[in-house]
Amino acid sequence: MNTPESREGNVIRYAVYLIGYVMVFAVVKLVTRKSPLHVWDLILFGVVAAMILLFYVYRYNRENRFFARDFKLPWLGNFSAVVLLTLVITATRISISYLQAYGKIPFYDFQTIYLKNQSTGMFWFLIVVQGIILPILQEFLATGFLFNYAFRRDSVQVAVIGIIVSGLIFSVLNYQSSLINFFIEALYGMLFAWSYLYSQTIFMPIYLAMLSSILTVIMV
Repeated sequence: MNTPESREGNVIRYAVYLIGYVMVFAVVKLVTRKSPLHVWDLILFGVVAAMILLFYVYRYNRENRFFARDFKLPWLGNFSAVVLLTLVITATRISISYLQAYGKIPFYDFQTIYLKNQSTGMFWFLIVVQGIILPILQEFLATGFLFNYAFRRDSVQVAVIGIIVSGLIFSVLNYQSSLINFFIEALYGMLFAWSYLYSQTIFMPIYLAMLSSILTVIMV
């Protein structure tokens, strides 16, 4: 139970991390329900988000000591892959925004909230929350902790299953009421999971998730 090699311990640990994410997500919903934004709500969010984020980073770094990696590529070690994935995400996000503008694809839930309560404060809050904080937490859950606990065997079958499961978890963590948006986010989650396996570092999927989310906020 004391090391990440314990199946029962991993389930308990992952449940605790998931509860932490739900706490942050709940506070975000509380803050965005009110317009204009209230100072004390922002302080509450800052405290909860900082606490959970530091907890994730501490636990991930600590647990990585138990998992020796045969290969680890610096996330900028293959610059061409980073550039290519950046262009793919940018192009697809622009395309999705275009389709949303013409009513072909529903807006994301947080985009709908912003459109109802447009303000400079709400925009920057969404940039920080949807563009930075939540993507980091989501990638720790959907890639870092998940692959450390459940998909460590070195085989193509395990990798494919892990990528699919990771994409679905990523989409669930984003909680989109639209089935189309759920499917879109699952595909992005699978791409981020592949980048994690490719680079063997959490920084690659975190960067890609942040880029995707920031573009989604900017192009409302």
